[in-house]
Amino acid sequence: MARSESTDVLVVGAGPVGLTLAAELRRAGVACRIVDRLPARLPYAKAVGVQPRTLELFERMGLVREVLDAAVPMRGQLTYENGAERGRVELVLPPEVPYGFAALPQCDTERLLEEFLGRYGTGIERSTALVGFAQDPAGVTSRLTTTSGDEVEVRSRFLVGCDGAHSAVRKGLGLSFEGGAFPEEYMLADVEVGWDLPAGYGVRSMHRGEDGAIDDLLVCIPLPGNGRYRMSMLVPPELSAARQAEAAGAAGGGDGVTHGLEGGTAPALPDIQKVLDRLAPEPVTASALRWSSVFRISHRLVDRYGEGRVFVAGDAAHIHPPTGAQGMNTGIQDACNLAWKLALAVEGAAGPRVLAGYDAERHPVGEEVVGRTVRHAAEGVQADPDDWETLLLREAQLLIGYRESPLVTPLAPDDPALLRPGDRAPDCGGLTGDIAAHPVRLFDLLRGRGHVLLVYGDHPAGDAAADLAAAAREFTGGRMVTYRILPADAPESPTGIPHHHDSRGEFARQYGAGEGAAFVVRPDGYLTACLQPPGAGALKEALRRVFAP
Repeated sequence: MARSESTDVLVVGAGPVGLTLAAELRRAGVACRIVDRLPARLPYAKAVGVQPRTLELFERMGLVREVLDAAVPMRGQLTYENGAERGRVELVLPPEVPYGFAALPQCDTERLLEEFLGRYGTGIERSTALVGFAQDPAGVTSRLTTTSGDEVEVRSRFLVGCDGAHSAVRKGLGLSFEGGAFPEEYMLADVEVGWDLPAGYGVRSMHRGEDGAIDDLLVCIPLPGNGRYRMSMLVPPELSAARQAEAAGAAGGGDGVTHGLEGGTAPALPDIQKVLDRLAPEPVTASALRWSSVFRISHRLVDRYGEGRVFVAGDAAHIHPPTGAQGMNTGIQDACNLAWKLALAVEGAAGPRVLAGYDAERHPVGEEVVGRTVRHAAEGVQADPDDWETLLLREAQLLIGYRESPLVTPLAPDDPALLRPGDRAPDCGGLTGDIAAHPVRLFDLLRGRGHVLLVYGDHPAGDAAADLAAAAREFTGGRMVTYRILPADAPESPTGIPHHHDSRGEFARQYGAGEGAAFVVRPDGYLTACLQPPGAGALKEALRRVFAP
């Protein structure tokens, strides 16, 4: 007989997405358990790109320093065609963006997240698989089994599947997973090379045949270590996992989804060397093979991100080509978006639209990312009609927003506001306080916080900052912190609210703040409301979309 246990949220899958979700829940004080069918973390550099937006979220969590210490910068890409250099791409973002692009093996990202989660007394329950679940209006009953044969029945308020492309949660929920697969297979390898190319640059080397089509390809992404790269290249026929499966009469993946690492014969150093001999920009020898595999690519998207008390995130909800390193980062943003909503729901403080807001906000993002990466994989980044700066900001995931979300207060179409509800809350510097000798950034104030109210100006008329802070505190049950941002030359006033001076005018410029303004920043770093002029009534109306009366 299975023993019965309980928790607030059961997370299935301990990859970067599940670990981020569990960490955010524990940081919010929510009890959760995280299980994974694997006995140990896989030592693979599958997802290696860490986008600037993900680093912003890691900063909000309090994890970014560890990630930066372990990662290496991605400064750009060198492109070669038929042996000749065709150009150099520089990954340079506007100066107000706090982080650049980084590379870090997925196994190291998982290790750092697992260590961070451990600070809250929560560890991964390994060798534990979800075999079924049933939900009712009050919660979810899940059946788990371990490799030792133990059976556990877990009762939770919510269940979240972060269990990858072959998600048991998605299948149990009956979600559709429409899409297709690319015929190409790729070899992945984590190796070291001793070439003289500049550090921090990816390498894309291709060969075009007489018909102009690309018939050979090598892509190298720098990793931490001396000359270490994650390389991908087309698979020769003798290593094709699809051909091996066809010869054995087996169906790849077992459920029709062919995506990710495949079994069969793993490439060896001589296989990698053959490709380098053909395509490397200069003669080089590969060494120190850490791992290798054959990789298949699909593109699929669920019809909805959840139902009732059960949700999916990451590869369980969307899979697509690795072009632009969008997959893991999109999944981590799924987790950060869902975590604060679940936390409010567990506390009984969530408004009636909050949980439905997860699908409303994240499904359009998944749809856009799948479509864009498929287009870029087939036609190249040049298929994107936008200018280079816009394209780079989009790849950095800094243009994601939720203006159409039911959880934000829309502005009139003719409102000239620089920022709108649903937009990412940008960082700014030059905020000076009364005690600290050095200026701080806005993100310093937001770090580790939940919902934050930013009140700008000295408000010579109308509702005072103290009235806004009191309204926010009362309506949210004390769940909102208020900071006052004063113009550089504004006199101080004893309101009892923590305040900083906008000494360089960066806040006013970045937020388009006039003489008086107020902004509500969500736990995932997006704006719930932009109030100009601010007023307690308008603030409560905005908060009513998120918080229970």
